[in-house]
Amino acid sequence: MTSLQKDMLIYQEQLQQGAVQRAYKGLLEYLLSLRTHFQKNYPDYSVPGSLYTGYMDMSYFSIVPADLKQRGLKIALVFLHQEMRFEVWLSAYNKQVQSEYWQRIRQSGWEKYRLVPELAGADSILEYVLIEHPDFSDLETLTSTIEQGTIAFISDVQKFLKPL
Repeated sequence: MTSLQKDMLIYQEQLQQGAVQRAYKGLLEYLLSLRTHFQKNYPDYSVPGSLYTGYMDMSYFSIVPADLKQRGLKIALVFLHQEMRFEVWLSAYNKQVQSEYWQRIRQSGWEKYRLVPELAGADSILEYVLIEHPDFSDLETLTSTIEQGTIAFISDVQKFLKPL
């Protein structure tokens, strides 16, 4: 196990090169613009709160269709830093609702999206990888791909939950 002191020295070396700050700033600016894109283009969905920047593990924002909100559910558009990928998650406003819908989906046998294997330590119920190793040199195409996958995920979840 490394010590905090050793890690801090490595951290300082990386920061002195400047790429970490530029990449992180660029990523957060992109995520904020993506959040704004969903706010403007999907007025029927609530995009509450602000961007959660995380601890360089994940950054995300929520998208909340009214029918999911009534159930205590929300959609999280997530960037996982270490994995370098975008995912979309079905999440809940609290652990009780998370457990209820996790059980319902598990018992239904619905397998269109990845059901988290266990709830301990999980922030999601369902997860779907939108883009592995995104290309940040073409933000318009990246946004379009994320948008299409996210809207499809939301639609599929809504259709599945309708009869429940």
